Amino acid sequence: MSARDIIIRPIVTEKSMKQGEENKVSFEVAKGTNKTAVALAIKEIYGIKPEKVNIVNVHPKTKRLGKYVGKTNAVRKAIVKLPEGQSIDLFNSEN
Repeated sequence: MSARDIIIRPIVTEKSMKQGEENKVSFEVAKGTNKTAVALAIKEIYGIKPEKVNIVNVHPKTKRLGKYVGKTNAVRKAIVKLPEGQSIDLFNSEN
């Protein structure tokens, strides 16, 4: 499995932007990946060795649109703490 298969996309929400002040970045990762694989993928793609990686399984939420009821997708989220002075530019990244 390549690094691009492990890191699916960055998660850009108000909460993840607030965590950016603490030098943390959130990514959606492939199901079944572990912390070590995520850390190696971040090092390969961005050239930064993370200090810490936390992984959270985000459960689907029930949503309604009129009389129709459905669920959002379940995702696996990795919160990566970067070393002091390092950063990943999610908006202008060409990686």
